[in-house]
Amino acid sequence: MSRIGKQPVSIPDKVKVSVNGGTVLVEGPKGKVEKTFAPVVKVTVADKKVTFAPTDDSRFAKAMYGTARSVVAGMVKGVTDGYVKELEIQGVGFKANLKGSQLDLALGYSHPILMEIPAGIKLTVTDQTKLKVEGADKQLVGAVTAEIRGYYPPEPYKGKGVRIVGERVRRKEGKTVA
Repeated sequence: MSRIGKQPVSIPDKVKVSVNGGTVLVEGPKGKVEKTFAPVVKVTVADKKVTFAPTDDSRFAKAMYGTARSVVAGMVKGVTDGYVKELEIQGVGFKANLKGSQLDLALGYSHPILMEIPAGIKLTVTDQTKLKVEGADKQLVGAVTAEIRGYYPPEPYKGKGVRIVGERVRRKEGKTVA
């Protein structure tokens, strides 16, 4: 049994939670997030608390109701506080610009990289080398950050590329001429 799943998620004043079958919708000041859970989890909302219970005694149901509780707690945190990831671009001539709803990245390739910014994500570019990804959905913020980083991950020899702020890049020694 999950110890995490037994704990209810408290709902703050400005947040509205609704359950429709296996789908949970959380609305708050920073936006709304919707997730669908496996039918082995029973989600109920009562007196400013969301509770979870497995529908049967299977191993999968016991695992999923703790997972569902963690995800809903993250959804509530996302619509009240929001999630933020910061990226930095290092390298000569490497830069980023916003063009409407697209992110234009110049990362040393022969062509610019145009990435469509998904709905629910707010992207801010400062100094053409610092990016800030903000949103209410933790999974979506992480996925967008990983996609941007994936276009040119930091390389170990010169250290250039797109990195998450605080990420350590292990540097390697180059070739030595004998």
